[in-house]
Amino acid sequence: MIERLKRFFTVNTGAGTSDNKKNDRRDILVASCALLLEIATIDGEFSETEKGLILSIVKDEYGLDEKDALALVEDARKEVEQSIDLWQFTNLINKNYSLEQKIRIIETIWMVIYADGRLEKHEDYLVHNLADLLRLDHKHLIDAKLKIKASLS
Repeated sequence: MIERLKRFFTVNTGAGTSDNKKNDRRDILVASCALLLEIATIDGEFSETEKGLILSIVKDEYGLDEKDALALVEDARKEVEQSIDLWQFTNLINKNYSLEQKIRIIETIWMVIYADGRLEKHEDYLVHNLADLLRLDHKHLIDAKLKIKASLS
């Protein structure tokens, strides 16, 4: 799986890109995907709908094919299992993503939250914490929420 990701990043980042930059890019994608997995599993359930949505998001947002998307989700799952908190993921994102990219992550998190059509209190608590960790204003969080809710109507 990791070899497929390495091939993907080699092709899509161009010649002359250092291994460190490829690894950094992979780590950032794993971090972003880890947040999606964490929000999807916070309620103790990980439905097929949520899993399918995360795969779709990963493919659409990062231009991955099915195999690479599955590999990324699996790598992110392993990282989440080994982590003690989400700071390591949000810290990496903060160091590498623009405000707009972080807002987009929050939008995709809202998509996963609303995959089952409802907002649970523990999901609401976690998304607020993630917004804080990503250094987003409350307005960014609510605007993202309203945007996703409107797109689902």
